[in-house]
Amino acid sequence: MLPEPDIKESLLALRNGGIILYPTDTIWGLGCDATDPSAVEKIFRIKSRSSMKSLLILVSNEQMLDRYVTSVPDIAYELISVTDTPLTIIYPGGKNLADGVCNDDGSVGIRISHDEFCSELIKRLRKPMVSTSANFSGQPPPAYFDDIDKVLISKVDYTVKYRQDDRSKHSASPVIKIDNDGSIKIIRK
Repeated sequence: MLPEPDIKESLLALRNGGIILYPTDTIWGLGCDATDPSAVEKIFRIKSRSSMKSLLILVSNEQMLDRYVTSVPDIAYELISVTDTPLTIIYPGGKNLADGVCNDDGSVGIRISHDEFCSELIKRLRKPMVSTSANFSGQPPPAYFDDIDKVLISKVDYTVKYRQDDRSKHSASPVIKIDNDGSIKIIRK
């Protein structure tokens, strides 16, 4: 059963331009409303990350994906339908997102979350959510909640309690880039 208090507190923070620390379908992440420019800016400050590096976003389903990508290549839908693990796809043209989310060339990295907590949160927010690893820039991503730097935790507006004791092995998702012509490039295995 999903932790309703965590969902409510997360939504409150997100709707007020805040940053949450939350478990994803891969590793623990920092998140915000991907359409809110000031929240996206805050993520960069918290992570001490260059705003020249784009951010990954999570959506809850293909319909939401269509609202934030100019044109989804057909091969992407095929890959989404056959993958049984989290997969991040970089699409050629992002739209309706805050500055800093998309790369300089307009591309955007998106993963459809199949994690029950994340999916419910995104559905209720009704907007895509930034998902970047819960670490300072240049540091290794945390394997577990206990690996997250306490200073980083102190900088967020809400820390989700759900799954803090989870010791399942998680890793960042593979990343592929799909161009308009359908060609695929593996970015991270």
